[in-house]
This record gives sequence, structure tokens and C-alpha cells, in this order.
Amino acid sequence: MKSFNVLIWVGLLVLFVSSYCQQEGVHIPIKEDKMVQYVVDPKVQDLRLFWQDDEGEPMKGFKRLSNWLEGRGEELVFAMNGGMFLKDYSPQGLYVEEGVMRKTTDTIQSAYGNFYLQPNGIFFLTHDGKGGVLATKDFEYGQHIRFATQSGPMLVIDGALHHKFIKGSSSLHIRNGVGILPDGKVLFAMSKEKVNFYDFASFFKYKGCQNALYLDGFVSRTYLPAQKWTQMDGRFGVMIGEVKNKQ
Repeated sequence: MKSFNVLIWVGLLVLFVSSYCQQEGVHIPIKEDKMVQYVVDPKVQDLRLFWQDDEGEPMKGFKRLSNWLEGRGEELVFAMNGGMFLKDYSPQGLYVEEGVMRKTTDTIQSAYGNFYLQPNGIFFLTHDGKGGVLATKDFEYGQHIRFATQSGPMLVIDGALHHKFIKGSSSLHIRNGVGILPDGKVLFAMSKEKVNFYDFASFFKYKGCQNALYLDGFVSRTYLPAQKWTQMDGRFGVMIGEVKNKQ
């Protein structure tokens, strides 16, 4: 009898979820196992942005970044490409590193490419350990900003998907992005398979992110040894990485 009652409750729960999704228009996104996911609490974990080495040369990939950190007595725990870049591997748009604005905000409103699919946005970290994602027009640079990188388009804006994303779109790519969870922690995610913008953005909304930003596609790579996911073949500009001191 107890097993029968459990089955009834499970059935009712499925009906409730199905009804809720239909009424609220909730899109059930990509399955969890189709995504590489990593959550960082920047208040207790050392999350940074990287671009150039000590000689001012772009590091371009996780291997050089890892070696560079090892030379400083540090270990790379996690890394992901951190935004779009130009032919010389310089950041496309705003880039702030350790409080210094290395490149200014790109305010062009209309041009070719995903970066200019307005609104685009900025992922940033403050000196007091807070992470954020804001549409470019809403971001203000100040002394409180430790790191920042501009990319686009925004995936989720104030809880809503970007208005130009099309459900069922046939434009499929490997994609990676970043969002802010309800508890303030930072969610990084990359699809293991090709997905469209609508489904990828829906994943961040499903996880509870009020704001999320697209970082890139095609070149997207993630370094995450703890999950046995170590892609070392990518070449890109800005990289986002979690670092710890070597024991």
C-alpha cells in the first residue's frame, strides 16, 4: 500500500510540474548531463580574469596560463574562455584586470556578429568578492570593480530570455556562458553538444539566473580536472580562471 501511495504522489507531482510549465511558459532546457557546469563563490574562491603574461603577450590558452601560474606558485583549478576577441587576441570591448581598465567599453549599437546582438553585457567581479552580470548600458565602472569582460549577447535579462532568441532555431553551436545564481554565486556552463541560443539561455533561466551572459561559441573550451574535463586545444583572448596556492 505504501508503494502505491508513493506512485500516486509521484504522478500528482508530474501533473503539477507539467501544468505549471504550460501555464507559466517555462521551457524545459538542455539536460543537466549535456552541460559542463561549475559554480564559484567569489567570496571564498579566487576567481580572476587573464589575458597577457608578464611580457605583455596574450597567453591564448589554458596550457600557457597553467604554466604561467605554476611559475608563481599557483595552480589552475578551473578555466573557461572569457569573451570574444579580435585577430590579435585582444579583448573585444571592455576589459578590466585588477582594477585597471585595459580596454574601453565597445558602445557600437549596430554591427555584424553575436557580440552586437543588443543588448550585450558585462561580467564583472568586485574587490569585495561579488560577481555580477549586467547589460552594458547598466554597467558602471568604478573603484569597486576588480575584473570585467564584455561580451554578447545577454542570455537572460532581469529573468527574461533575450527577445531575439528563437525557439527551435537551427543555428547550433557549442556555447559557453556565465550567470548569477539567486544566492549570488557564479554559474559557468558550456554545452557538450551543439545547441541554439534559445535552449542555452533557457538553461540559465531554469537554474534561477536573473542575468546571464554569452561568452562565445565554436572556440568554447573548459578546463575542469575535478570533473575529468580538460580541453587544452583552444586559442582565445580573455580567460576566466579559478586559482589556488600550491600546497
